[in-house]
Amino acid sequence: MYARINSLGLLGLNAFPVTCEIECSEGMDSFDIVGLADISVKESRERIRSAFRSCGMNFPEARVLVNLAPADVKKTGAVHDLAIAVAVLRVMGISDNEYMQRSAFIGEVALSGEIRPIQGVLPMTILAKEQGMQRIFVPLDNLREASVVEGIDCLGVGSLGELVYHLTGRAEIVPALPYRPEQVSYFGELDFADVRGQTLAKRALEVAAAGGHNVLMVGSPGSGKSMLAKRMPSILPAMTFEESIETTKIHSVAGHIDKNAPLITVRPFRSPHHTVSTAGLAGGGSIPKPGEISLAHNGLLFLDEMAEFSRASLEILRQPLEDQQVTISRVFGSITYPSSFMLIGAMNPCPCGYYGHPTRKCICSHKQVVNYLNKISGPLLDRFDIHIEAAPVEFADLSAAQKEEPSADIRARVQKARDIQTKRYEGTGITCNARITPDKLHEFCPMTESARNKLGEVFDKLGLSGRAYDKLMKVSRTVADMDNSDIIAEDHILQSVQYRSLDRKYWSG
Repeated sequence: MYARINSLGLLGLNAFPVTCEIECSEGMDSFDIVGLADISVKESRERIRSAFRSCGMNFPEARVLVNLAPADVKKTGAVHDLAIAVAVLRVMGISDNEYMQRSAFIGEVALSGEIRPIQGVLPMTILAKEQGMQRIFVPLDNLREASVVEGIDCLGVGSLGELVYHLTGRAEIVPALPYRPEQVSYFGELDFADVRGQTLAKRALEVAAAGGHNVLMVGSPGSGKSMLAKRMPSILPAMTFEESIETTKIHSVAGHIDKNAPLITVRPFRSPHHTVSTAGLAGGGSIPKPGEISLAHNGLLFLDEMAEFSRASLEILRQPLEDQQVTISRVFGSITYPSSFMLIGAMNPCPCGYYGHPTRKCICSHKQVVNYLNKISGPLLDRFDIHIEAAPVEFADLSAAQKEEPSADIRARVQKARDIQTKRYEGTGITCNARITPDKLHEFCPMTESARNKLGEVFDKLGLSGRAYDKLMKVSRTVADMDNSDIIAEDHILQSVQYRSLDRKYWSG
């Protein structure tokens, strides 16, 4: 007997349809799986046999051959277990053929017959809908994640026995209601009201949040660099539904989804330790998984003690910052993950941390200072839109009785500026000012004559690169948006220039 069951596979973020074909014929008792299946897929034979016994069913005593098509695409993981088990049930005469043709099955089968959760359910469910499937059967723990997708019935399966009862009509599995996330709260324990002083740094971070700009903070130990960066999530603008889906897909593939709240509605904040490897940062492995820069997609990547990261790890950031994606190449092909993120870097100006400090003496030699700063290469430094110095906090600021401005007030201004950008870039694929493409720069960044002249003076005096010029324009666009101005004025240029002078202080040689 021959039967076909629909399943789905995953390669990077891209799901692909898999047809589970089965033939059951007379002959020596055997169970084989073909179709470029790796070891974890072939091991499903023993899992499924044991699951049948645990559920009180006899596995067919015949020659059973399973083919996972297309046969030229590698299949990995235990995602096809459920489809293979259902294919066996089909040749045993259980279930209706027409019902099966409009259904897809994904999940790992345990020895006990339990259906265990898998990774990447969201992108596979989206593909099942696009393929015209009416329903998809997923592990019970993945049900909420699958139900984010509207237009397809999502049925959660707890065990193989439950599925048999459903297919035979003895106990129906009811499709889940579409998942709706709860109201998001952006304000937790970490609030900008806790940060004393640092007025210039706060303003710079506000501009960065409004326009999605990269920021480098340099300052002595204890000046508040990490404190400021860790409060950035409380002022980032709200995610759109499309951004939530994009981000959730990446975290689903990485296996970082909360089964009770599967849709990511708050911008990610990733802060890897400086010992992270290049593979941990960019992604990798024999079956490439997303790294920190992809997990920070549509959110923020914070590199504390940036100069302590390995040179290879830092240099690997250059292309993703420019292209908003990272490509991982392996023998079987290349996988591309999106990586559109804000980068916040924090570092000391020297090994001891007190180079340029107004009151404490630096004990480092000139060569040590130069070598330390040169860990941040010129091309990487050029990719930061904003450079700010976190100056030592004065006693008067620390002991002041009045409260600082809370994150809620700052975020309201940031959201207003981001709403202006969303309306301006509607239909262009641009999400914020930092993502303006070079061909659209002059269209979206009109300037007054005085602003143009001032920018020309700055460009010649500072010897800026073409990339630095573009970033200066983009930051000026954000400053103008925060002033609710359609045209960039001279004041907006001057303010953005303040955020491009720190590299001349420390990296001028």
